[in-house]
Amino acid sequence: MSDYAVVDPATGETIRRYPTIGDADLEAAIGRAHAAHEPWGRGTSVAERAALIRRVGELHTERRQALAEIICREMGKPVEQALGEVDFSAAIYEYYADNAESLLADEPIELLEGEGSAFIRRTSLGVLLGIMPWNYPYYQVARFAGPNLVIGNTILLKHAPQCPESAAAIEQIYHDAGVPVDAYINIYATNDQIATVIADPRVQGVSLTGSGRAGAAVAEIAGRNLKKVVLELGGSDPFIVLATDDLDAVVEAAVGGRLENGGQACNAAKRFIVVDDLYEPFLEKFTAALTKIEPGDPKSAGTVLGPLSSSGATDRLEDQVKRATAQGATLVAGGSREGNFFGTTVLTGITPDNDAYKEEFFGPVASVYRVASEDEAVKLANDTEYGLGSYVFTNDPDQALRVADRIEAGMVFVNAVGAEGVELPFGGVKGSGFGRELGRFGADEFVNKKLIRVAG
Repeated sequence: MSDYAVVDPATGETIRRYPTIGDADLEAAIGRAHAAHEPWGRGTSVAERAALIRRVGELHTERRQALAEIICREMGKPVEQALGEVDFSAAIYEYYADNAESLLADEPIELLEGEGSAFIRRTSLGVLLGIMPWNYPYYQVARFAGPNLVIGNTILLKHAPQCPESAAAIEQIYHDAGVPVDAYINIYATNDQIATVIADPRVQGVSLTGSGRAGAAVAEIAGRNLKKVVLELGGSDPFIVLATDDLDAVVEAAVGGRLENGGQACNAAKRFIVVDDLYEPFLEKFTAALTKIEPGDPKSAGTVLGPLSSSGATDRLEDQVKRATAQGATLVAGGSREGNFFGTTVLTGITPDNDAYKEEFFGPVASVYRVASEDEAVKLANDTEYGLGSYVFTNDPDQALRVADRIEAGMVFVNAVGAEGVELPFGGVKGSGFGRELGRFGADEFVNKKLIRVAG
């Protein structure tokens, strides 16, 4: 039986199963992508590739409603948020189409000795494997495949097993846009098959977004085979409240940061770290605002919080909350579920010996901590294996930059949530992975930065 299936998390209904690719077909797909690299990466101009990627973005916009409905039933994303994801994906393709030539322009190097010239020319590597997660089915693919196809690499794309319909829809968009069928190939592969793909000498690099366990497994295989890897893994992002003249605005941002994608985002705000004098009023207002939002039908306009993505995801979150309270945490509000709908939840009193202190809560569960000072806030924020994003709220600009400098994370957002952009690099440090996606840094991961030195 195939692992790939659309199972509506709102109802539990299995809508359709998709067959896993056979070993012979997978071998053929690798060969096709490898053979396509020469005519795609070297036989077309940057401008030609950019024009096709622009069309990919336009087709996302033209098909936005159908695309949104697919992921609504695949992983329970509320339809308005799904439409927003499609729009953001389209903007990513537009960005790389607009900036392709400047991102790939030759970069001169000033010689310290000798005559002549030297420059860096960015060229494609070949076949890349993308291993994508279920939480942002279109956005994740856009930020990996968009820049790398513009560069001239070819793509093998393994999507999450619960997102086969969106995976097929994306592949169809690429091909309808005019991208050669062998330059972008969707594969419904098993984990064992993926290990074979990574080891194949024709595959030049791997990008994975997923769990730390998956990232370690992929990196181990890639390392043995000397393959470049970009990993975007989990996060337990701190939301630090140090000073404010408008607590209501901070609370509104905190709720938005925690409930992004139903709390199922690696870079969602998860740990709320609040200084003493603001802790009690913040906790009261935050709990009231968060619990006012109740799970609803993801197909209905206006729904903010849909079901979690699967029964497995809901079981894990429920177990985490139960263990947290059993080990001494205080359940301030929530903690209940109905099917895969999980109510907004607030926990306090989490101590370092509690499992919840180290774990990532992937769902609408917020942990609130009290601290006595800026130093204590930074220490607590950094006391995690993760280092993806972070949020600092203060009305003191010097304090904001001082704290931002001390946070161990790939991204720091000051007095803002939801401020990501297509031009801004995305990625983390420590257990959250390495490498960057989006912007010019994302376009610089899977390229050969070839030195060309010309004698005088």
